[in-house]
Amino acid sequence: MHTFLYARVSTTDQTIAHQRVQAEAAGFRFDEVIEDAGVSGVTTKFKDRKGGGKLLDKLRRGDVLVVRWVDRLGRNYDDVTETIRMLMQRGVVIRTIINGMTFDGSTKDPIQMAVRDALIAFMAATAQAQAEATKEAQKAGIKAAREAEDSAMRYRGRKPTFDVEQLHRTHELLSLGMSPSAIAAEIGIPRATVYRIKEDPAKAVALLQTWGIA
Repeated sequence: MHTFLYARVSTTDQTIAHQRVQAEAAGFRFDEVIEDAGVSGVTTKFKDRKGGGKLLDKLRRGDVLVVRWVDRLGRNYDDVTETIRMLMQRGVVIRTIINGMTFDGSTKDPIQMAVRDALIAFMAATAQAQAEATKEAQKAGIKAAREAEDSAMRYRGRKPTFDVEQLHRTHELLSLGMSPSAIAAEIGIPRATVYRIKEDPAKAVALLQTWGIA
């Protein structure tokens, strides 16, 4: 039996390293880390990614696949649910770092199966919804930044205390119902920043755009 960590980031300016650090901090130990860097979880199916395809070739019955959350597998509902079900049929156990979820296809109890499948569907839907919300916020942020530039409002203000990855992770954890205080401690940003992102996500994206971070 082998344990694999699968890590993915959607842009090349993001890093994989923090996902490994987070996994190890949560007590996970793995035999191999497989990654996809600069690969969209929305437009590219898991099986079509270089790392995803490599992982599918390696996984065997009894193996454990660790991911930060299901959105690392993808942000498309159909792709994520199909991937998890296919892996469970193979006898692979999927475990998430956030929330400590375990998806195991070995159970035959109908109630447990129903609860498990409902959780998979909910988490996959949340991942896609978050991706769509972030995309819309980015569009609004770009528009706001352009309008500000057109009107000669070039004063950038204080440099943001978060980056693109921290913005995405804040949205993810907010969607899971985590409190701003817990998110601030988890990500390492001020609690007030979490509240500002929560209250006006478009403004947060615009601020990153203004500073050339997004």
